[in-house]
Amino acid sequence: MNVLIHNGTILTLKNRKIIYQGAVAVEDKIIVDVGKTTELKRKYRRGYEKIDAKGKVIIPGFVNTHQHAAMSLLRGYADDLPLQEWLEKWIWPIEKLMTAHDIYIGALLTAAESIMSGVTTVNTMYHYMPEENEAKAFAEAGLRGVIGHVCFSWRKKEDRKALENLAKNWHNKVDGLIRVSVDPHAPYTVDPEYMKELKIVRDELNSKYGSEKAPIIWHTHIAETADETEKIKNAFNVQIRKGIMEYLDSLDVLDEKVVAAHCVALTDRDIAVMKKRGVKVSHNPVSNLKLASGISPVPQMLTENITVSLGTDSPCSNNTADMFDVMKTAALIHKGVNKNPTLLPAEKVLEMATIEGAKALLWENEIGTIEAGKKADLVIIDFKKPHLCPLHSEISHLVYAAKASDVETVIINGKIVMENRKITTVKIDSVMKEATKAKERLLMKLKANVK
Repeated sequence: MNVLIHNGTILTLKNRKIIYQGAVAVEDKIIVDVGKTTELKRKYRRGYEKIDAKGKVIIPGFVNTHQHAAMSLLRGYADDLPLQEWLEKWIWPIEKLMTAHDIYIGALLTAAESIMSGVTTVNTMYHYMPEENEAKAFAEAGLRGVIGHVCFSWRKKEDRKALENLAKNWHNKVDGLIRVSVDPHAPYTVDPEYMKELKIVRDELNSKYGSEKAPIIWHTHIAETADETEKIKNAFNVQIRKGIMEYLDSLDVLDEKVVAAHCVALTDRDIAVMKKRGVKVSHNPVSNLKLASGISPVPQMLTENITVSLGTDSPCSNNTADMFDVMKTAALIHKGVNKNPTLLPAEKVLEMATIEGAKALLWENEIGTIEAGKKADLVIIDFKKPHLCPLHSEISHLVYAAKASDVETVIINGKIVMENRKITTVKIDSVMKEATKAKERLLMKLKANVK
């Protein structure tokens, strides 16, 4: 499909370049040209579907680097609880009752919600089942994603089988939209030897199914709460004195293919290790605040040139897939706690939601900026709204004032997946009905189990 988007303001996110009265030419899946409307209209006259972006802003799609997409079925189910109680008494018991179809429907709902809020790529960690799964849901919705299987010490045999099936059947498939990852849940649920084994498994899967251009990555929760060292000690009798990252580094599992979600309770030594090993970070400020986990030392990590991206976390701990909400929270919270209004300026936060997210997923050669040669993952945002008027800075408005509902059109891999607020790939009303039915079945199962 060939598309010419014209008359818009283009935030390329490439060296912070902005093009006013700009145009983007797309052929098949690829951006072939970016420039002034007057020039591109002369070059691309025929054979292009034209989208008039007058009064609108065009950005690269948001990259959400930490999700549990299927957990949309648990949105609002267990609110206002600390992390350990939330997981052990509420989330894990009901998750055990989820079927493959439940996981697929939950992920399909999150995929639709993500697209409607301008997200074009999602890195998700959940339980993979061959029959139906998050990969199938993302593929049907047309959402780009990294699909991971979450691993625990109590089910090693099942994990190995699931990871092989996932990588074999989904990595770099669906026209390159889907990649996969190996996902140790956390250092307190994965023992030291299994951590080391999962690093080996990732490398073996990479040699079979991955490539330098499309690697299989590692995605895990690290240092989410201040008591994590105590949890590790209680679970595996491992004494940690210098920090979680140093502990993991002693296992030789940290490298540039690691995406570490949360990274709240870090020591200075942890940050030094992360910098040395090239560990990437997914900052989840909304989820961390809701669960009272703490505030990640993002300004310090940025000072050390560590790649820090943004994630929503699950629809159960956030409770949305809205990256606008995450951007604003990230920008504000670090200013407030550090009493410094210059920290995390809007321009940097927008980069964290786009190009830095692409870097975190090792996908920056294909997505994250608007430039010729990259995949056409584009979002058109309508700025003709009272809350976006008057206009002094498009970037400021995107981070501090814009809403998910301002997203008008979304293109992923060159395909229009939402146009004028209508998703073209799935029937959203049907998805919502199926999600409601799945929720009701889960609650009935839970009630029966309790009895």
